[in-house]
Amino acid sequence: MYRVFECLDQLNQIVEEAYGVPMTPNCMVPRRDVRILLDELRDALPAEIDDAQDVLDQRDEILREAQQRATTTVADADAEATRLVEEATGRAERTIADAEERAHVTVAKAQEEATRRREDADREYREVTERAAAEADRLVTAGNEAYDRSIDEALAEQRRLISESEVVRGAHEEARRVTDAAHADSKRLRGECDVYVDNKLAEFEDALSTTLRAVGRDRAALRQGAGASGAYGREPAEGEGRDYRR
Repeated sequence: MYRVFECLDQLNQIVEEAYGVPMTPNCMVPRRDVRILLDELRDALPAEIDDAQDVLDQRDEILREAQQRATTTVADADAEATRLVEEATGRAERTIADAEERAHVTVAKAQEEATRRREDADREYREVTERAAAEADRLVTAGNEAYDRSIDEALAEQRRLISESEVVRGAHEEARRVTDAAHADSKRLRGECDVYVDNKLAEFEDALSTTLRAVGRDRAALRQGAGASGAYGREPAEGEGRDYRR
């Protein structure tokens, strides 16, 4: 390609340096030099350009063949797609059928297993119930025996306590005697205390009466204007009376 550009530059230079023909736009160029450059230019052109020209010359044929191949390819693709869809549909139907069959088999096995487990559970329930009933009977029997033993032991203890009741009765009688004696002593002491208090109250009453009489005489003397001297220790005359309210 470098030689191509070089030949073009030389041709351009020849045209620019050529002598012009008077009164015309033409020019005079050396034919031999130009032809040599053209030959070199032709030889220097790549072969791809000729191939491209051949392609351009055969463009319609190539397009027609390409269109034909495209149509054939589309038809083949449609046929292949149809075949693939049919095969996929067939495989899907077979898969569904297999799945349904396996599902039926699985359900049947599950039902059989459930039945077997239910039977095992019923059998185990009956065995456990029977064992529980037997254990309950055993516990009831043992409880009754323990109850009978407890009753026998309680009766024996009751008889023993009854045999010891004489001692308890004697203790109760002694306690009652001591309690009665304590009550009697308490009653006696309370009576003596009441007598002592009554005597003291009587003595206080006498002293208080004497004081009140003296107060009455002094008041009477004050009313008579005699003063209070010599009033204490004298009994009031008969008929004076005693006025304890004042």
